This record gives sequence, structure tokens and C-alpha cells, in this order.
Amino acid sequence: MKFVIVFVALFGLALAAPPQEYKDAVVTRQDADVGPESYQYAVESSDGKSASEEGHIENLGKEDEAIAVKGQYSYVGPDGVTYTVTYIADKNGFQPQGAHLPVEPKL
Repeated sequence: MKFVIVFVALFGLALAAPPQEYKDAVVTRQDADVGPESYQYAVESSDGKSASEEGHIENLGKEDEAIAVKGQYSYVGPDGVTYTVTYIADKNGFQPQGAHLPVEPKL
């Protein structure tokens, strides 16, 4: 289970890494706290990107043990607008929300 926590944390940090076209961007803030049953991290860069996430184990030691995660990431799009996505990921899957994301119509 520790591997899963560390893997998710490193995956999140990789997503927050600047792509090649932002070579001049630098990390302006980075915090992380990884424990055996939970983790959290936050990172910001000079190009306006940011990401933060926290996760913990639900039902520790039980048959239905699972990791639950909530977080957000933001970036400045080519149009100069800052886009923000908040999300949770748990036993019900990945559930993103953002003003720019399409929403399933209500039946």
C-alpha cells in the first residue's frame, strides 16, 4: 500500500512538471508530506501552474481498503485564461470538475 501512495504522489508531481515549451519556468513553491497512511503535496511554478493533492487510506486493514484522493491543478492556457480543475478519486473513480469541462446533461 505504501507503494501505491508513493506512486500516486510521484504521478501527481510528474503531471505538475512543466512541458518542454516552458523551459524557463522555475518551481516557486514545493511542499510534500508522505506518510504510511496518507500524503499531501503542493507545487507552484513561475509560469502560473499549480497543483496540490492529498490522499489517505479508507477502511485501513479491511477487505475494502482503498485510497481516497482530492486535489486541484491550474494552468494558464494559450488564450491567457487560467484554467482550474478540482477532482476527487476514490472507489467511485476519477471525478474532475472545472468551469471549462463539459458536464453530463441531467436526464
